Amino acid sequence: MKIEQIYTGCLAQGAYYVESEGEAAIIDPLRETDPYVERAKKEGSKIKYVFETHFHADFVSGHIDLAKKTGATIVYGPNANTNYSIYQAKDGETFSIGKITIQALHTPGHTLESTTYLLIDENGKNHAIFTGDTLFLGDVGRPDLAIKQDITEKDLAGMLYDSLRKKIMPLEDDIMVYPAHGAGSACGKNLSKETMDTLGNQKKTNYALRSDMSKEEFIKEVLEGIMPPPQYFSKNAMMNKEGYEAFDNVLQKGNVALTPDEFEAIANHKGALVLDVRTQDEYVRAHIPNSIFIGLDGSFAPWVGALIKDIHQPILLIVPEGKSTEAVTRLSRVGYDNTIGYLEGGVENWKKSGKEIDTIISINVDAFENQYDKDAAILDVRKPDEFASEHLETATNFPLDFINENMDQVEKDKKYFVHCAGGYRSVIAASILKARGFENLVDIKGGYGALKQTQIPKTDYICPSRAER
Repeated sequence: MKIEQIYTGCLAQGAYYVESEGEAAIIDPLRETDPYVERAKKEGSKIKYVFETHFHADFVSGHIDLAKKTGATIVYGPNANTNYSIYQAKDGETFSIGKITIQALHTPGHTLESTTYLLIDENGKNHAIFTGDTLFLGDVGRPDLAIKQDITEKDLAGMLYDSLRKKIMPLEDDIMVYPAHGAGSACGKNLSKETMDTLGNQKKTNYALRSDMSKEEFIKEVLEGIMPPPQYFSKNAMMNKEGYEAFDNVLQKGNVALTPDEFEAIANHKGALVLDVRTQDEYVRAHIPNSIFIGLDGSFAPWVGALIKDIHQPILLIVPEGKSTEAVTRLSRVGYDNTIGYLEGGVENWKKSGKEIDTIISINVDAFENQYDKDAAILDVRKPDEFASEHLETATNFPLDFINENMDQVEKDKKYFVHCAGGYRSVIAASILKARGFENLVDIKGGYGALKQTQIPKTDYICPSRAER
């Protein structure tokens, strides 16, 4: 028996390869299928099943393409209704893979169809659970993503409480827990940086598995402090439920080199968004006017999903040399399948063609401290909880997550200093503001990590007006 966790850091997502006696199963695969197909080929195994723990909201799964390529059966749990062929498992139903068995345990709560898969080894011993978003390390899945007219988030939280206590907590302490996500995912509040653990340790350390917790206490704690879900979550869940274009087609269509003239013509006449995925330092020094920065080196796909509202938006790419395939792939993981090409030769080729470039003013914290005064307009684009923990006394919290909804809070004739925690998010924010006509912007390099070393007044107190914003 082999179990391999295939973890993708930028999405904080864990897929799983499980194999026994020449048969394999993939659990919660990412959009691109080649890694799983190649893994099975290397081991001389046939992929028999693709198990999905639920309709994922934070990424588009590769289950449909993988089933078409391998002949594998897609398995969901109860309540999963799709527009394509699946096998809908009954609660407690078992599936054989070589000498091991996978048992479907219906664990609704995160979503109605959420299912945990229990792996029983060749000796008949319960070995591991693949929990999807039902149980994370240190947390549980948010119960506010699958609300229907007759079902509230409190109803789902109550279901999750019952699922944990009736299906998971009675299992043996030495069982391994393999969740779908780790720290950095928006599917939970306080996920651990670890990606696997024993169930016994989770019973000791995970607040949601306290044996003395009432259902009412659980519902209150699991719902407390949940940020609104990113806007792309519902769209990804629908794609996973209804189907999508084959990834190979998406890659072929998007991984197309364009000359500067071709690139400019498409940008002007097809309404394409120009997305620059280089580093923030490169973008600050020189970029194509009205382009948006979201760098590949950061949490690229989640920020694309949070900030680009139209999932069908045509996208033109500015990429580092040799990174076009990666960029198109990572966009497709969150359902942005309408990439239509990238600029051949990048910004340098654009400049050589005599075309206009733009820049963003960026200063270090020493320069900012020298010109700081209490009337300076400072936009802190970190998350509200980051801002609440400590911030510059005169700063206004303007979270990047909600920049599209809060544009009416900034004025085009005003000068703004923009910072985040380290410099990545502030350049994203500045690029969006600049593309919308805000010209008087100054990025603070190093963000709050550098600012807190200065003598500029700081506080962890939030006055009511800023808290409301």
